Amino acid sequence: MGISKIRTGARNEDGLKSASAVLRQRFGERFQTGEAIRAQHAHTTTWVPPQPPDGVLFVESKEDVKIAVRIATDHRVPIIAFGTGSSLEGQVNAPSGGFSLDFSRMDRVLDVNPEDLDCTVEPGVTREALNTHLRDTGLFFPIDPGANASIGGMTATRASGTNAVRYGTMKDNVLAVTAVTADGEEIRTARRARKSSAGYDLTRLFVGSEGTLGILTSVTLRLQGIPEEIAGGYCNFPTLQQACEAVIATIQLGIPVARIELMNALQVRACNAYSGLSLPEAPSLFLEFHGSPASVKLQSEAFGDIARESGADGFTWSANPEERSRIWKARHNVYWSAKALRPGANAIATDVCVPISRLAECVTATEADITEHGLVAPIVGHAGDGNFHVSMVLDDTDPAEVAQAEAFIERLNARALAMDGTCTGEHGIGQGKQEFLEGELGGSVEIMRQIKRSLDPLNIFNPGKIFPLD
Repeated sequence: MGISKIRTGARNEDGLKSASAVLRQRFGERFQTGEAIRAQHAHTTTWVPPQPPDGVLFVESKEDVKIAVRIATDHRVPIIAFGTGSSLEGQVNAPSGGFSLDFSRMDRVLDVNPEDLDCTVEPGVTREALNTHLRDTGLFFPIDPGANASIGGMTATRASGTNAVRYGTMKDNVLAVTAVTADGEEIRTARRARKSSAGYDLTRLFVGSEGTLGILTSVTLRLQGIPEEIAGGYCNFPTLQQACEAVIATIQLGIPVARIELMNALQVRACNAYSGLSLPEAPSLFLEFHGSPASVKLQSEAFGDIARESGADGFTWSANPEERSRIWKARHNVYWSAKALRPGANAIATDVCVPISRLAECVTATEADITEHGLVAPIVGHAGDGNFHVSMVLDDTDPAEVAQAEAFIERLNARALAMDGTCTGEHGIGQGKQEFLEGELGGSVEIMRQIKRSLDPLNIFNPGKIFPLD
């Protein structure tokens, strides 16, 4: 949904006032209503305008969450879970007012089972903190969306990232959740067993629900062993088409690449300037391989052959951690490097995902669209699963530039859907992608509305996200 179409919902002023009084009485200084703290909890790193809550409650336990939900239910006011605020489609906004539940103090690792390769954490644990905690066990949690997001937020938005081509997304790595539902009680969706045929898969229902069905209080995660060897590298191509063809061949031949990231020439130029690199300013792939030293060497050499056959100017790779981290730090900073292409401007990060066989066609058509309309919009993608991002750099106070950006996003989504793709591979729907959901899923969206009404009849959980109920 374009910036001009973001809705403001109806506010229950009497309920908000009375709920504020109850929350302040019950939680004291942990409930805050200052302007600055409220503004921080509407933070968004894209162009969706902030819509602050009426107050922020710093929860410290599942009992706090239960009490807060009961108060919200009693007073008919919205409640929005907040992890780190790194979501990209306005998921933490409060379009109808309400209260933000800040989970930064619910940041404990509750249980680690090394023999079973799983752990259970509170929703406020960040992915970096979790991997620091796990380091001495020889295990790690592989989902890496780039930002140091909270596990609760990553679960709610069904996050993925650079490692998804090998390790999957959050839906593949969440074994169970506990969640507080609209009646203020906590439910558990599954046990720790690796598979089950027991009833509806409620875990998958909550993964990706964007906080609209309940509030997560714990997440049980699948873990992986830290690879014996990690090698990374990069290569550049004469054209974006050839780079995509190398990706497609790599996946189709079953080379177990851990990461394979695509950048167009403009994005490489931005990374060079922002991160102090000196890479050739041409369409490029960044890769990483995990495994034993022998298997990593074989994988790297096999990819090198594919890259050369696709027209690459060689393939440079290394197992040196410092060299690898320099490349991947630049990759994780692409949003900020894009913004630096036009100082003072904003960057709109949007994503689509298509079947891998259509990746080259979709990416090259998108780059041609960008060139035709004179946009400043570098492309980067999790190319191994057909997911790519465009960061449009624009003056979002200029109505003409905003209209141009909205038109581009509509064309991009229409292109992806025409290729049997999706309007979002990992950002979620939130407020920003709502207008494309019906076109992608049709009547299934009405089924989603029925589920929402059944589990949240008063519409207190993050209203105004994914789809409108009116």
